[in-house]
Amino acid sequence: MNVLFVGAHPDDIEAFAGGTAALYARDGHSVSFCIATNGNVGSRTVPPEEIAEIRRAEAGRAAAVIGARLIWLGFDDEFLFDTRETRLAFIEAFRQADPDVVFCHWRQDYNPDHSISGQIVDECVHMAGIPNIATATPAIQTGRIPHVYFMDTPAGVGFEPEIYVDITETFATKVRMVAAHKSQDGWMKEMFGYELEAFLEIPARFRGLQAGCSLAEAFRPSYRWGRTFTHHPLPNGCREAAVRRV
Repeated sequence: MNVLFVGAHPDDIEAFAGGTAALYARDGHSVSFCIATNGNVGSRTVPPEEIAEIRRAEAGRAAAVIGARLIWLGFDDEFLFDTRETRLAFIEAFRQADPDVVFCHWRQDYNPDHSISGQIVDECVHMAGIPNIATATPAIQTGRIPHVYFMDTPAGVGFEPEIYVDITETFATKVRMVAAHKSQDGWMKEMFGYELEAFLEIPARFRGLQAGCSLAEAFRPSYRWGRTFTHHPLPNGCREAAVRRV
């Protein structure tokens, strides 16, 4: 399968779905990381253009850990809006990745870039197959509409999972991927006071406790007309919540 992960910022994908991405890659699927913004406000001391270059290089190194393809949209950090330009950029990314499965942010996340990017993915992914919407890459011809899954929020705030993926075997890879974003380690310690591994491990253990395994990542399917959920094309170790709230 072709699997696309869409993150608002460099390091979002790895933090919220890195273990799942690593499982897909391990199982031989084609994995793409699409990053909407350039992270150019992610430093107190480094100027915007410079930190954006640093973060793009870090994103490339993180994706390379599992051999994922990097698609970089380059919008300004914290100023992502749902406009014609933005939608066309996302549709071009969808066409490049040609996904069977897409992961994106929850539509009511704490950060507006997260919420907006999740909204655009959820509402526009099918537009990749519409020929009269022109982008550099031709419209997808298969006619299929990808499965869409929302990623967990930081600390799980405001997010009720329906699907869990056991990432016990790939958690170390997830840590390596997030650690590639070195510029953000000090920044996040200063802003939020967390240690990298604790920030990743505590939610993974909490979701694992819910799912009945050691370490897990949590997701919600997006139920929209035209998407078929007779099965969930997730990596081995997928567990569905006992109670599904739609």
